[in-house]
Amino acid sequence: MTRCIELEQIRKTVESLCIAACYELPQDVLAALKEAARRESHAGAARILQQLIENAEIAAHDRIPLCQDTGLTVVFVEQGAEVTFGNSTVSHATTIADAIQEGVADGYEKGYLRKSIVADPLRDRTNTGTNTPTVIHTSVVPGDRLKLTVMAKGGGCENKSAFRMFRPTVEPQDVAEWITEVAKDAGADACPPFVIGVGIGGNFEFSCLLSKRALLRPLSSTHEESFYAEMERDLLARINASGVGPQGLGGDTTALAVLIETAPCHIASLPVAVNIECHSHRHKTAIL
Repeated sequence: MTRCIELEQIRKTVESLCIAACYELPQDVLAALKEAARRESHAGAARILQQLIENAEIAAHDRIPLCQDTGLTVVFVEQGAEVTFGNSTVSHATTIADAIQEGVADGYEKGYLRKSIVADPLRDRTNTGTNTPTVIHTSVVPGDRLKLTVMAKGGGCENKSAFRMFRPTVEPQDVAEWITEVAKDAGADACPPFVIGVGIGGNFEFSCLLSKRALLRPLSSTHEESFYAEMERDLLARINASGVGPQGLGGDTTALAVLIETAPCHIASLPVAVNIECHSHRHKTAIL
């Protein structure tokens, strides 16, 4: 039994998700900041964390962006196998991709969000003026629902993300040390405290996608396998022991969470990707 979802509904949903993501810090991130401020032993770092909390509260109350860099919009689509799409309106959208692109453009216009996308990466870096095209990742799952997740990914933290292809004989300790160094090297440029997504396995491109998907997990969650759950805890402790601290000015809180996602990989490969996210960890989800 198929279920038809109107493309106009998708457009409106993406529009509202873009605005909400840029105005409202997720509750788990806000809770993690408050817990970090309570535990922080450095007075200056604690003050910075309190300022970040206050900034989030003002943004939500006054309906203004959490950060001036409202990011490149990444949209994760989980399409139920029984879902089809229709267009009974005057919308220009003919596909779900069209509807998502229109929704992002409308959300960034109506939400007074900064447009940050250039049309050509090298030859002519002219701003498109719409914050599109957005990046869309689609997967097909069982059922008759459509899940849309919008992430507003800032340039400063994205620039500090990294990928490395390890030899498959490497020790887990060596992988952990590299991930720790990536976080330390990100420093103040990526606006700590961070949320750190790690993708291990897959192949060149899929490990990077895993690292970004990892950022969508609740900050209090742990990997379902005990080995990787322990690795998450160990990495968080290592990174926070670095002393980088909030905004790179020192302290106990360089990261709020380390979240690992894994996938099978080739016998000759061990791809590892680290996606750095700043304290303004903006994402929202809707299910249609």
